[in-house]
Amino acid sequence: MAPSKGDASVSCSQPENGFLNSLSLLSSEKAVQELLQQSPVQSTDDHLIEFSDAMRTVAKALRRAAEGKASAQAEAAEWKRKYELERARNLLLEHKEQSHRENNGDDERTENLASRSNEQSEQCCGSNGICSHEVLRDGDRDSASKVVPNKCARKASFKLSWCCKGDQSDQHKHDIVSFERGNITTAERSSKQISLKWESQPQTVIILTKPNSTSVRILCAEMVRWLREQKKLDIYVEPRVRAELLTESSYYNFVHTWKETEIMLLHTKVDLVVTLGGDGTVLWAASMFKGPVPPVVPFSLGSLGFMTPFHSERYQEYLDSILKGPISITLRHRLQCHVIREAAKNEYETEGPILVLNEVTIDRGISSYLTNLECYCDNSFVTCVQGDGLILSTTSGSTAYSLAAGGSMVHPQVPGILFTPICPHSLSFRPLILPEHVTLRVQVPFNSRSHAWASFDGKDRKRLAAGDALVCSMAPWPVPTACQVDSTSDFLNSIHDGLHWNLRKTQSFDGPRDA
Repeated sequence: MAPSKGDASVSCSQPENGFLNSLSLLSSEKAVQELLQQSPVQSTDDHLIEFSDAMRTVAKALRRAAEGKASAQAEAAEWKRKYELERARNLLLEHKEQSHRENNGDDERTENLASRSNEQSEQCCGSNGICSHEVLRDGDRDSASKVVPNKCARKASFKLSWCCKGDQSDQHKHDIVSFERGNITTAERSSKQISLKWESQPQTVIILTKPNSTSVRILCAEMVRWLREQKKLDIYVEPRVRAELLTESSYYNFVHTWKETEIMLLHTKVDLVVTLGGDGTVLWAASMFKGPVPPVVPFSLGSLGFMTPFHSERYQEYLDSILKGPISITLRHRLQCHVIREAAKNEYETEGPILVLNEVTIDRGISSYLTNLECYCDNSFVTCVQGDGLILSTTSGSTAYSLAAGGSMVHPQVPGILFTPICPHSLSFRPLILPEHVTLRVQVPFNSRSHAWASFDGKDRKRLAAGDALVCSMAPWPVPTACQVDSTSDFLNSIHDGLHWNLRKTQSFDGPRDA
């Protein structure tokens, strides 16, 4: 049955959100066209001709209404988009104006920004030690609420931040960057000598000695007696040393020692560490503390002594000055190493951590094949090491194995990691010095001809098979060693005395001269 004119008018009169429903309009127009095609009109019937013309007119009207609605909807969407953009722009301007007022409304924060940066890093960074600090814009605080014209040349304010990787991250930041009036400066810690001042008198001292040395054993007994009688200190020694002291005399019953299970808590009992020996004794002392390390006073009774500036003949004078304080110290950074086996399910199933003060060495061992090591720095590919091996060294260890392999000598207080190849199979493979915050990954590829070996400060040798990896980063706990003068003077004296650095005969004055 064909629809009537009244039905068509009803179908096109239902509004939706102020507009006609275009779908119903198009359906009505289609129905009209089908009706005209199915019911042929005779030219002799005037009424049918009128009805056919009326239906065509209704179809045209429906089509125009649908087109009008589509155009209106498109125009409304465009106006809505413009409104949202304008609204977002206004909110952004309002936020910038509010931030501008907050940054310029406190003059005291501008003057004390450097000191407040330390507090912010502790509050918002936690154990990662990385924090973002705001930069105060250049300008008077009275003009904070005024609109600055574009023609006025002013320094733009900005913000720098470091992103924390999470609780599992090995990344640590030891320095703080402070910002003042748009200029970036480093904190005083990185540019000045570090000084340690006792807030309370030291009560406990641990003495670590080089074994199998008669002169060291005699000096240890004298030092223990002097520290007990003159300074009234509690003294800890190794179990081996305590047995030697008691064999000599029962007078040394007051000397304490520790059990194997108590080593992890040793730093909570000891205020000062005294080492009697060479650099190897300092390395041994550092390896005993897996976390924080008390200040170390190293006395020289070895052969070279890059880290032992104090002479044993004047130990009473030195210890008396150190116990009174303040003292200059050198923060010697350590590396934290993990061995990840190929069978591990994730990177957190590791062997370690292993802390080293000098270096970690990956070499080929007794194999006749070259080492084949893939090296990555923060997940970026560095190079493939083919040669006798690779040394990852601290700056304190720059005068040790790394120097013999062609690496640079670096001041021990410079925070960095030395990347030194051992006899590389390429003349263009030169050593690198990388920043302290990077994480290095050295992996033995699956197509390697043989396995490699890793040693940590010359001991604890571990085998690295194909697929195994060594992950190395800066440890958060440095080794603070006391300085005789200051860190720079002690470092220069050590390379002059120990290495005879740049020692040569002076050029004679009886040769040819300029006119």
